[in-house]
Amino acid sequence: MKTTSTAKWICLMIGLTTACLAGCATHSAWRAKCCALAKSDGGVLFGHAQDGAPVFIYTLRNKNGMEARILNYGGIIQSLKVPDRNGKFGDVVLGYDTLDGYLTNSPYFGAMIGRFGNRIANGKFTLDGQEYTLATNNGPNSLHGGIKGFDKVVWMAQSLQTPDGPALQLTYVSNDGEEGYPGALKVKAVYIVTKDNALRLDYTATTDKDTIVNLTHHSYFNLRGSGDILGHFICINADKFTPVDSTLIPTGKFRPVKGTPFDFRTPTAIGARIGQDDEQLKFGNGYDHNWIINHPMGKFGLAARVTEPTSGRVVEVWSTEPGLQFYSGNFLDGTITGKDGQVYQFRDAFVMEPQHYPDSPNHPNFPSTELKPGETYKNAIIYKFSTE
Repeated sequence: MKTTSTAKWICLMIGLTTACLAGCATHSAWRAKCCALAKSDGGVLFGHAQDGAPVFIYTLRNKNGMEARILNYGGIIQSLKVPDRNGKFGDVVLGYDTLDGYLTNSPYFGAMIGRFGNRIANGKFTLDGQEYTLATNNGPNSLHGGIKGFDKVVWMAQSLQTPDGPALQLTYVSNDGEEGYPGALKVKAVYIVTKDNALRLDYTATTDKDTIVNLTHHSYFNLRGSGDILGHFICINADKFTPVDSTLIPTGKFRPVKGTPFDFRTPTAIGARIGQDDEQLKFGNGYDHNWIINHPMGKFGLAARVTEPTSGRVVEVWSTEPGLQFYSGNFLDGTITGKDGQVYQFRDAFVMEPQHYPDSPNHPNFPSTELKPGETYKNAIIYKFSTE
């Protein structure tokens, strides 16, 4: 009797899987729900997206004990545990214990950002002589891909083993016209926890029509684990930054950092000059600006280094991107209760986003963010952790 029941159960599961996969081929609604279930690939169910699609969480851990927990919703890094100088592991990113927070009230905690990271002025850009209009979700501007950017979609996930360490591959097809952007964009993001305690992110994308793309990552870091980040020391490999207007859109000029609060060429506490009477700091309510990284675009190089004296934790940010957006948690205001009941207060975290410059499509003097059919967009980011 037990054997018969088992056989029936196996037959039922085979039938459900076959029906599911067949539905995936023809029905978009089933594709979101069934295929995600069929391809959970080692993930643990974390909840369901607003359209009912299952959301899974995946754990990557190296032999040293460093651990990243990643959602296939938004490519979100929900937790990132690294050791301090005494070998004690702590979670160094902000976020939520449950999916509901990410669905209802998340300022891009740990998320994959696209199609276009950062701001586009007035939600408009011109490409090949045609003007495109995007949703304006940040004052008069479009921010981080629009109302439903890559941070709010369910990605297809596949666990991998690479020579560098355990990995998770996420893929998504952004349809032509999604959020106003032209072209069907096929995106792949590979997250790796490396043997030397780094989190590596490799992004690639292709398109079937001329488009723009600017992908990045948006973890809110606190190397101490809690409290404000004003005592973190930061060094940014940049001689210039792009000043902004009152809506945080670049003016198009490049300004030397020398003699300004934006000079982080030598290690400086985040809080050392953040309160100065400076127009740019007032526009951003702190740091929320793009630095022009010194190494050549497309070449892998060090963009920034951050140290936290109490814990001894260090993170180096390496990238192929020409810019780095440093954000000092200026819009955290105590209204969000995150993991373990922590209330996230003003400047309790910082963000380091390697990317192209904000509003690049509207500034011919900025490095181009255009992607054409037959080309492959590539962006590699490494957050390498150590102690001192």
